[in-house]
Amino acid sequence: MRRFLAVAAAACALTVVAAQAADSTQINGWISDSMCGAKHAGSGAACVKGCIKNGEKPVFVDEAKKQVWSIDNPDAVKDFYGDHVTVSATVNSDKMSVHIDSIAEAK
Repeated sequence: MRRFLAVAAAACALTVVAAQAADSTQINGWISDSMCGAKHAGSGAACVKGCIKNGEKPVFVDEAKKQVWSIDNPDAVKDFYGDHVTVSATVNSDKMSVHIDSIAEAK
């Protein structure tokens, strides 16, 4: 019985990992700051950089949906403040957050 429970628990854990990996997606948008959010999508790079320098957190603004997402790993976007970007990210819809796997300037 214990062996069965151990195998069942391992199977559940692998299912969760596989489901999380499936949530990775590619999205176009902007790197903004938590105070201004979508206000500066497309303009205001200097404001974004200033706000982040003054303690605001970087956020990702989805270009298509105009939704503001917190960034789990903000160091990944430090060279892109205020920029139009394409990210490959793992999305957590419940927390409205993204984990940036890769980032590049949008074309």
